[in-house]
Amino acid sequence: MSAKQSHVFPRNCHADLPVAVGGEGCYLIDAEGKRYFDGSGGAAVSCLGHSNERVREAVKRQVDQLAFAHTGFFTSEPAEALADLLATNAPGDLDRVYFVSGGSEAVESAIKLARQYHVERGEPQRRHLIARRQSYHGNTLGALSAGGNAWRRQQFAPLLVEMSHIAPCYEYAERPEDESPEDYGRRVADELETEIQRLGPDSVMAFIAEPVVGATLGAVPAVPGYFKRVREICDRHGVLLILDEVMCGMGRTGHLFACEAESIAPDILCIAKGLGAGYQPIGAMLCSAPVYDAIANGSGFFQHGHTYVGHPVAAAAGLAVLQELLDHDLPAQVRARGDYLQSALEARFGQHPHIGDIRGRGLFRGLEFVADRTTKTPFDSARGVAGKLKKAAMAEGLICYPMPGTRDGKAGDHLLLAPPFIASEADLDEMIERLSRAIEAVLPGL
Repeated sequence: MSAKQSHVFPRNCHADLPVAVGGEGCYLIDAEGKRYFDGSGGAAVSCLGHSNERVREAVKRQVDQLAFAHTGFFTSEPAEALADLLATNAPGDLDRVYFVSGGSEAVESAIKLARQYHVERGEPQRRHLIARRQSYHGNTLGALSAGGNAWRRQQFAPLLVEMSHIAPCYEYAERPEDESPEDYGRRVADELETEIQRLGPDSVMAFIAEPVVGATLGAVPAVPGYFKRVREICDRHGVLLILDEVMCGMGRTGHLFACEAESIAPDILCIAKGLGAGYQPIGAMLCSAPVYDAIANGSGFFQHGHTYVGHPVAAAAGLAVLQELLDHDLPAQVRARGDYLQSALEARFGQHPHIGDIRGRGLFRGLEFVADRTTKTPFDSARGVAGKLKKAAMAEGLICYPMPGTRDGKAGDHLLLAPPFIASEADLDEMIERLSRAIEAVLPGL
């Protein structure tokens, strides 16, 4: 940035950020003309790149026709059309769509809906939400309470609602060598059963999880059978299953909805990020017909709301994004490109002495950095590996998503890659070249 004083309150008061002035395909361009390959879609947001004509035109048309109408008084054509298209393509009996402005709002809405569902059905004693350690569900107080990342929670702990956190399904770091993946998945899924029994089976309202854990673990999918077991446990005890697909959904992992890879459907599902692809801020909470009917046949009023829910311009953008994903079968392309990316990452980094794991699904991939590959020992957090990687990558013209605290919110470092779905194999090769130079600058050893 220039020396001119800024009045923007930034995420980091001590960071000197370049000014973004343009976007073209997979690239962002700063005021100095430098081009950055958007290897993480910001935060897994820009799935269609930065110059999609269909979405841009949809936004312009909607602004010219109707910018805003409060949903306390009106519905709108783009919101109705987007809800229809989402419900038509959603798994299971997800049937109703509640629009919001982002992922944290979607999770807040899901938590509140889970509570009201049980109240409306005459079970007001159901009040407990169970989540997982090292999860991330958003930054509002309710979503932060659900999240299991110690670093994000620490200074706000006195304000947070008490919630339970069981083990994640984190095979690389937590499965013993003498335990099969299936047995491991069964064991950690059964922690949900144990916690339900501890709290009291009739006191638990919901369990929330990310199908592929994003920001806090680095693209960690569950082992086979884990989520089927979770679904069985929830059904046995009348506990709602909430899946947070804010980061991993909308085609990112090779299916329109990430849970399709697990052959299950939740009772409530949260999406955002890729739904608007960065062209507008929009998220959504989808719920099953039985959950909706409990409200509709009871009080008829969901005690929740935000000013911009169902915003017509945001809905128009989301509709155009979803049409692009479906018309061009981009989830299938993501699967193919994802296989290519995984192979290319393994070829380049598979023997790196400080890269212990390369994982993920589709175009959602994570690299975990370790001091010792044999013992899987993470680097000392004082080394600040993740922060150095981000800085080095920016210097190489690469936007990626490194994060510290992988193991427990304090120790461990990983890096997320979530490039646009439109990236070609040559684009992915270029991303890896830039990433390789950044890693070599921070962790020599290639």
